[in-house]
Amino acid sequence: MTRRPNIVLIMADNQPADMLGCYGNDDVHTPQLDALATGGTRFDSAFCVNAMCSPCRASVLTGLMPSAHGVHTWLDDGRADSWPQDWNAIGEFPTLPGQLRNAGYDTALIGKYHLGQPWQAPADYDHWVTFPHGHTVSFHGNLMIENDHTEVFEGHSVDFFADRTVDYISRRQDQDAPFFCFVPFNGPYGHWPAIRGRAGTQFDHLYDETRFASIPREGLNRRVIDRYTRRVVEAGAAPHERFAGPLLLPNETESLRNYFAQTTLIDDAVGRIMAQLVTSGLAEDTIVIYTADHGFSLGHHGIWGHGLAAWPSSMLRPSYQVPLIIRGPGVAAGTNRGLVSQLDIPNTLLSAAGVAPVDTPRQDSRAIDLSDPGQPHRDFLCLEQEETRAIRTAENLYVERFTSASVEPLASEFYDLSSDPQERVNLGGTDQPSPTESGLAARMRDYFADHADPAHDLWAGGRAKSNVTDPAFWQAAWGQNWRCTN
Repeated sequence: MTRRPNIVLIMADNQPADMLGCYGNDDVHTPQLDALATGGTRFDSAFCVNAMCSPCRASVLTGLMPSAHGVHTWLDDGRADSWPQDWNAIGEFPTLPGQLRNAGYDTALIGKYHLGQPWQAPADYDHWVTFPHGHTVSFHGNLMIENDHTEVFEGHSVDFFADRTVDYISRRQDQDAPFFCFVPFNGPYGHWPAIRGRAGTQFDHLYDETRFASIPREGLNRRVIDRYTRRVVEAGAAPHERFAGPLLLPNETESLRNYFAQTTLIDDAVGRIMAQLVTSGLAEDTIVIYTADHGFSLGHHGIWGHGLAAWPSSMLRPSYQVPLIIRGPGVAAGTNRGLVSQLDIPNTLLSAAGVAPVDTPRQDSRAIDLSDPGQPHRDFLCLEQEETRAIRTAENLYVERFTSASVEPLASEFYDLSSDPQERVNLGGTDQPSPTESGLAARMRDYFADHADPAHDLWAGGRAKSNVTDPAFWQAAWGQNWRCTN
C-alpha cells in the first residue's frame, strides 16, 4: 500500500451485537456482515459508553465520555429553534473526521447526523448527506439534505443512504486523496411508529415463519412501568405514543419481524458498499468498520429499547454491547475477546491512517493494534447514563446511581459475570458491599475524576447540552436555577 488507507465507518442505529449471525444469532440473516467478519477482526466484547443515540455518536467522533463532551442524551430536534445557527454539539473538539481532513483526506457524512443543526455540513466534512431528524417516524417519505439541495425521497431511507454512499465511492476511484466516509444508517431503529406492522422491505418474507428463539420471552420489567409513570407525570397527561412502546413491544412478534427485516436491509446495504469498493478498485486500500451507536434490548430482562427505557437506567449487556467488525489493510483476521470501548474507535483509525490522534484533555481513546486480534486491550471500561454510572470488567459489573439528599435514593447493583454471565442475580445494594464491589466503585470514581469535565459532569452540578431526559431530577438535585445549555 503506497498511500494512506481509505476509511468507511458504517454505524447502525440501535443494534446489539447479538443481532448478527457472526455473533451467534441463528434467526437473523446477515450474510454480508458475516463475510466481513470472516475476513477481518470481530470484537466480541465491544461496548458503547451510553445507551442513547447522540452521546454515543459524539463519543465515537471525539474519544470523550458524555460527561466530558456534554451530550448526555438524544438531542431533541424539537428544540432546534433554540440552538445556535449551524450549531454542532461537538464543534469545539478535535474529531476523527477533522483530524483526517487536516491530514488531506476528503471527508463525507452520509446518514443520520443527530449532533446539532443538520442543514449545513460542519467544518469536518466536505460532503454532506443527511436528514433533519433524530427520531425516525417512518423509513419512507423523508426529507433528505444533500449538500445545498433538499428533496423528499419516497423510498426507504437506508436505501437512499446506501445509494449515495455507492455514488460517493464510485467518484473516488480516480482521486489522489484518500477518503473517510461515515455512514450512520438510521436503522434498524426499533421504535414505533417506524417499526409498527410489516416492514415493507424485500426481506420481510425471510421472517414470516421465524420463531425468534434468539429473543427471550419475559414479563415486563417493573422499572419500565416506573419509567412510563414518570413520563406521564412529566407530560401532565398521556405522553407521545413512542414512549408507550416499551410497555407494549416486548413479545410483540410483528414488530420483531419488522426489526429483523430492517437489519437484513442494512446487511444488504453493506454488501452493496463492499461491492462498489471492489468495482472501483479500492477494496484493498480501504479499512471498513461496522458498529452501532449503542445496543438495544428486545425484551431482554423485560425491557424494550434504550437503557433509559427503564428507571433507573439499565446498564446491562443488551443495551451496551455493540457489534464491532474491522476489515482492511493492516487488519488481521481473527477474534478479539478483550474489552473494547467505542471511545477507542477514533484513535485506532487515526493510528491506522498515520494521522495525529485526538488528544483533547480528558479523552480516553486508546488505539487498538489491528495487526494482533488476540491482544487484550482494556482491563475495565466505564459507562454512564445521566443518573447511573457503571464499570465493567471481564469478571464483574458494578452499577452506581447518583445520590443526593434532594432526590430519591436509587440502589446500586453488582453482578458476578463469571457465575452469572446473563446478569440475572444482583448481588449489590447491601449495607456491607463486598471488597470487590467497593474496589470497583473506587476505581470508577477515579476514572470519572480524570475523564469528566466539571462543566458537563451532571454528578458535580455540571450542565448538559440542549436537554436531558429528566430535568426535574437534576433540578431537584441542584436547584431550580439548574438548566441545560443551548
